[in-house]
Order: sequence, then structure tokens, then C-alpha cells
Amino acid sequence: MRKSATSAVLAAGLFFGGAGAAMAVGWHGLPLLDSDGVAFRQGQYFFNPAGTNHGGFEWRGDLEDTDRKDGHNVYMQVRVQGYAWNRFNGKQKAKVHLHKTVYDGAARHTTEAYIRACRDRGSLRPDNCSLTKHYKTKK
Repeated sequence: MRKSATSAVLAAGLFFGGAGAAMAVGWHGLPLLDSDGVAFRQGQYFFNPAGTNHGGFEWRGDLEDTDRKDGHNVYMQVRVQGYAWNRFNGKQKAKVHLHKTVYDGAARHTTEAYIRACRDRGSLRPDNCSLTKHYKTKK
């Protein structure tokens, strides 16, 4: 009896340990996304499979206002194929951690996404943004 209980505990540990490792494999690193006054660091992204988080493009990282004297806010823009940009605001004079999912409600899973970091310069001047990064799921 004791031997089978030990085997069951060992099997459960291997199963759950393997599941955690398998989930971690899906994340990919984002390069530094920066422009005057804004930086998005330690970014990662993941394309969720159908049935998980709406099959969406999940991303996370640290958004920072790098020019704290300019009085402007910072934000991230993310979009998936066929849709307009989604805006996720940061905080003036601060660094915030963001972890979001963007998805196409009409599709089982997202296959293509775009992401960039921006500084809101008000209504009289255009915002400035980092280069836009484009990602696709691997087939």
C-alpha cells in the first residue's frame, strides 16, 4: 500500500511539474519598445490556443514614463488582425506592470497581432510611438 501511494504522489508531481513547464514554453520575449518619453521593458507575448483566454494574444511587461518632467502620459497599443488598436494606459511619472489579452471575438483563436508603446502628447501635437512589432502564430 505504501509503495503505491508513493508512486501516485511521484506521478502527480511529474504530471503537474510537466504541465507548468509546458505552459511556460509558450511565452516569447519582446524586444525593448521605446520612443521619446516611453519604454516597454521585459515584455513577453503568447498566442493562446482555442478555448483558452478566448484564443487571444496575451502580453505582459513594464510600461514606463521615461520623461517624468514632460507632463505626458504613456500607453500601449495592441491590435489583432482585422481590428482597430486597443489602448492600455500607463501612469504619468511612473512604471506600471501590464498583463492583458487582446482577441477577435468572432474567431476561435488569434493568429496575428501588432504591439507598440506610445507617449500621449496631448491634442495639439501627434503622439510618438515605438516601432510596431508584428507577430504571427507558427504553423
